[in-house]
Amino acid sequence: MTTAIVLFTSDLRLHDHPALCAAAEAEYVVPLFVRDTGVDATGFAAPNRLAFLADCLHDLDAGLRRRGGRLVLRSGEVVDQVCKVAAETDADEVHLAADVSAYAHLRERRLRRALESEGRRLHVHDTVTTAVAPGAVTPASSDHFAVFTPYFRQWSGQGLRDGLGAPHAVRVPDGVGSEEPPSRGALTGLSPALATGGETEGRRRLAAWLRSGIASYEDRHDDLPGDATSRLSPHLHFGTLSPVELVHRARAVGGPGAEAFVRQLAWRDFHRQVLAARQHAATADYRTKRDRWRSERSARQDIEAWKEGRTGYPVVDAAMRQLRHEGWMHNRGRLLVASFLTKTLYVDWRVGARHFLELLVDGDVANNQLNWQWMAGTGTDSRPNRVLNPVIQAKRYDPDGVYVRRWVPELAALGGPAVYEPWKPRGLDRATIGDYPDPIVDLSDGLARFKQARERG
Repeated sequence: MTTAIVLFTSDLRLHDHPALCAAAEAEYVVPLFVRDTGVDATGFAAPNRLAFLADCLHDLDAGLRRRGGRLVLRSGEVVDQVCKVAAETDADEVHLAADVSAYAHLRERRLRRALESEGRRLHVHDTVTTAVAPGAVTPASSDHFAVFTPYFRQWSGQGLRDGLGAPHAVRVPDGVGSEEPPSRGALTGLSPALATGGETEGRRRLAAWLRSGIASYEDRHDDLPGDATSRLSPHLHFGTLSPVELVHRARAVGGPGAEAFVRQLAWRDFHRQVLAARQHAATADYRTKRDRWRSERSARQDIEAWKEGRTGYPVVDAAMRQLRHEGWMHNRGRLLVASFLTKTLYVDWRVGARHFLELLVDGDVANNQLNWQWMAGTGTDSRPNRVLNPVIQAKRYDPDGVYVRRWVPELAALGGPAVYEPWKPRGLDRATIGDYPDPIVDLSDGLARFKQARERG
């Protein structure tokens, strides 16, 4: 009798799962998820993501039960728990999806050593969490691409592996103990409109997106009020959808919208190959500009106003309020609020990245940290000093003020272009906009401060 363990991490699905399919070739397979006590220190264990994770684990367990199996759930230190389950079931091998963070790399090394010391094997599978594996394409002079366009050219030329179906049957050994999956109902501090997790929901969203959303994506992906994005990022983060499958199915649809969507999937892989090669970029500048950011203490009031959506700049405040309410933010909004914090308020990008990870259900170390650095001008952006003007951006991407009025009800009574501007006395009774604040900084003053700081640096 042969037994294999598949250790689920950020790959909580049954479809197109190479590690699961390889493990299922054994006579018995143990689908294992460990609620890792070590991730608390990484910032992952935020309420919104824990709630989404709970949904994913319940759905994964249900899918396995329909195939005659079940999810085995343990809590504790990952290496210890995997070795315990391997000993209990006399498993010969463990299958695991490759990941890119420093934490994941350390976990893999420790797990390999522990298993090999017991005469067991660890198999790590690429292209479970990415379409193209980090390091699969590299420039001649480096171990990774630092510029997206040449990376995308090579990425696009890669032949992707074929997609895999879900296993028809999963046989779990008798007597393997398991904890009950967690419930989102036991959590507090959740965003009121947090999305539902799980592979079933992810595949439903994907089908709807391919049917009626992707065709217009190229033209409408920056449309703030229309929200024409896929909203699949949480499912990619938790691995309830396969990036390989998404690329194949988008290309099958074809057209400019599909091409633009695939390009965004390539951006995700780009950031992951950067982080795999430069793991310090999770906490340090990829390309330092020697910024002397305002201290959190001196900028405390501005930071709190930014977090609460009370900066006096309507589109910035709308995006920050959407984040708090949904645990998600429109991609154009993310760029705007990041530019405002780092360039206009001149606050360290790590402050913003940390706040995002406290709320974003799709909070991903590679995408979150490297996108924040891109906007701060300390990452891979070829124009590190670009500044997004929130008034101009609002006029371009929310021309009728629908997005602002949706999230900033204090401004609902304002018509026309008045909704774009920070509030200033212009013949309006203060009661018209309630307690909406005056702008916390003048844009020209913020720009001058930023330029002066970068020149000094």
